[in-house]
Amino acid sequence: MNITSGRQPHAVKLVLYGVEGIGKSTFASQAPDPLFIDTEGSTKDLDVKRVDPSPKTWMEFANYILEIRNSAPVCKTLVIDTADWAERMCIRHVCDKAQKSGIEDWGYGKGYTYVYEEFGKLMNVLTDIVNKGINVIILAHAILKKFEQPDENGSYDRYTLKLNDSPKTSISNMVKEWADVVLFANYKTYVVDVDGKKKAQGGSRVMYTTHHPAWDAKNRYGMPDELPFHFSEIAKIFGSQPEPNIPTEAVPAGKVTLYDDDLPFEIPDEFDPQITDPDFPDKLVPLMKAKEVTELDIRKAVASKGICPEDMPVSKYPANFIDGMLIAQFDKVYEQILINRKAGK
Repeated sequence: MNITSGRQPHAVKLVLYGVEGIGKSTFASQAPDPLFIDTEGSTKDLDVKRVDPSPKTWMEFANYILEIRNSAPVCKTLVIDTADWAERMCIRHVCDKAQKSGIEDWGYGKGYTYVYEEFGKLMNVLTDIVNKGINVIILAHAILKKFEQPDENGSYDRYTLKLNDSPKTSISNMVKEWADVVLFANYKTYVVDVDGKKKAQGGSRVMYTTHHPAWDAKNRYGMPDELPFHFSEIAKIFGSQPEPNIPTEAVPAGKVTLYDDDLPFEIPDEFDPQITDPDFPDKLVPLMKAKEVTELDIRKAVASKGICPEDMPVSKYPANFIDGMLIAQFDKVYEQILINRKAGK
C-alpha cells in the first residue's frame, strides 16, 4: 500500500448555469485554451475554437466526446454548451432507438430511466477526459421550480439546472454530483422604496458559489459565497492542474472507436404479455406492458372477484367492464394481481 499526502493537481470539473443571456458562453471562452461543442449556436459571435459541424444528433455529439477522449489533446478545456440541449438530443436518440414517438410512450417514467442511463455514459467519458488533464466546463440554462422540503410547511421557488429532475432519474443531480464546482449566475437586483412604492434597481451580474435555499451551487476551493461574474474571479483554480496527458499511442483524429461500439445503448426487450386471445382488447396492452402483466394475470384477477371464470377470454368480457374497470381503473386491477401473486395464485 502506497500512502501519499498533500493536495494533488487535477483538471477542473465545473458546471455553470444561469439565466438566459447573462453571458455563460463568453465566461467559458476565457478558460484556458477552450474547445466548444456548441449544441445551440451560442458561440457564433465569439472568437473561439469549436467542433464543426455542430452536432445535431446524440450520436454526433457522443462521437465528438469520444474523439476528444481517445485522441491527443486538442485543447486544455472542453466546453459543453449546453447540457440541456444535449439532453434533448439524448431523449430523441432514446426514443428513436426504441421506435417511440415520445419519451412518455413507455409510461410510468420508464423512458426517463433509459435517458438517465444513457446520459450517465456521457458523464463517464467526460471523467476520462478530466483524468487526461483536460478541464471540462458544462454550461446549462437555469429554471425556476417549486421546491418543498419534507420537514417544512409550504413551498418556495428556487433556481436549478434546466434538466430532468425526477426523484430517481435526476440528470440534474447527476451533473451536480459529478462537478467539483457548480456556479449559478444571475443579475443582482435591489428592491428599494420610492415614494411608498417598491422598485427594483441595480442589475449587476454576479455568481453564487455555495448552496442557498433559492439556488444550487457548491465549490471545493473555499470561494466566497458571492463573486462578480468575471472569469478572473475563479481563474486561479485552473492554474493547479498538470499539462494534458498525451497517450503513449494516441489515436489519430477520425480513427476513433465509434459510439455504437464504445457506449452501446440497448433497449431491454419489451415485456411479453403472453396474449393468446386473438381478439384481445388493444387498449389494454400498453397498460399491461408497463406493469409487466400477462393475459393470465388479468383473467385470474377477474376470476378472484367472482366476475368471470378464469378460462373465459378477456375479449368476451362485457364491453362496459373492459372500458370502465380494466382500462379506466387498471391500477385497482393491478393491486388484485399483486395480491394473487403474493398468495401464489
